[in-house]
Amino acid sequence: MPSLLSNRLAKRMLRPAFSLVEQRLERATTSLQADLDALHHEVADLRRQSYGLGLLLDHSGRDGHRMPTATQLDTLVREVTTVTGASGEHARRDLTVAYRTVVALEALGVGRLAGSTSDICGKLATVPLLAPPNEEVLEIGTQHGLFAAALLRMLHRAGVEPRLTVVDPLAGALVPTGTAPAPVREDVVRANLALCGSRSGAQARLLRGASADTGVRAEVSDRRYGVVVLAGDPSVGGVLADLDLTEELAAGGAVVVLDGHGDDSRPGVAGALARRLADGSRLRLLGVVAGTAFLRAV
Repeated sequence: MPSLLSNRLAKRMLRPAFSLVEQRLERATTSLQADLDALHHEVADLRRQSYGLGLLLDHSGRDGHRMPTATQLDTLVREVTTVTGASGEHARRDLTVAYRTVVALEALGVGRLAGSTSDICGKLATVPLLAPPNEEVLEIGTQHGLFAAALLRMLHRAGVEPRLTVVDPLAGALVPTGTAPAPVREDVVRANLALCGSRSGAQARLLRGASADTGVRAEVSDRRYGVVVLAGDPSVGGVLADLDLTEELAAGGAVVVLDGHGDDSRPGVAGALARRLADGSRLRLLGVVAGTAFLRAV
């Protein structure tokens, strides 16, 4: 039996239908091509934007990239609210401000902020939310001074005009930053502290040495501190020496930040804290945010 489509009469009758189908296919094809062209342009724009964003936020010059995910931020919000008692909205706002501060200071400063984005932002947001009892800040181990500059800015935002004392060997050692080593020297630290944009950075007191040094202990003991940041020698002995000094100098209600508590490469930190708390201490563990332990002096 011959095909229906080979019949002249059938072809004549079906021609309008064929034309309609062809028109519709042509319109659909044209629309699809337009969508594909638009998608191609959008992808090209995203690639250009991603490249520029990567120059600002990728891992070059720091421990890791500064591009947190929504899940990471949500986790930080939960941890910060648990430790501080702040609302989720308040914690999220302060974490966002902390993140912007980190990006700005790393873009302008010399050296780096050591640690992951979650760890740094968690510390910067948590300290002000814990309402330190006074404006005196003691940092043991500052590296390039960028974290101290960021913390001063966050405390200023919380209505505190901080007074900073730093204890560090400041021996001029070169610390790799991902692109080129940056020296840990007093001039570098002071240049970075100036980025906080207030007299708190300009008037910061820098004491060369370690917390166990007799001369340093004498100089640093002239006041009681509302915030103590411990980021020095991560060995058990080094952390115990820092905790000894903290118990002596922390004001009642002081916020104590123990860096590296959740870092497997620095097991001495968690070990020393566990030992000190088991032996009896005026420090009380409030909780952990992104691997950093927060304590309150009583």
